[in-house]
Amino acid sequence: MMSTISGLPPSFVTALPLATPALGKGQKAAREFEAQLIGTVLESLEKTFAALPGENAIAGQDDYNYLGTQALATALSAGGGFGIARLIEPHLEARR
Repeated sequence: MMSTISGLPPSFVTALPLATPALGKGQKAAREFEAQLIGTVLESLEKTFAALPGENAIAGQDDYNYLGTQALATALSAGGGFGIARLIEPHLEARR
């Protein structure tokens, strides 16, 4: 019998990828660059639209929001992102 993680149904948990294929140095660098770029854009959007005027800030909220934004950026980049990593990869591999 399969247990659930934090109340998630077993079908969702088993649908998650267990491992990612090994990436070359160029691919990894390109994806990390794209993740940083996406993170910068998301962070700017989050700061602009997340808080309501007159709302009091919660202690640690900025740190929590930063971690969430970086996790989302990394996931978006790993899933193909904006396609920037694909444009950069051939140039990084050519320098070998």
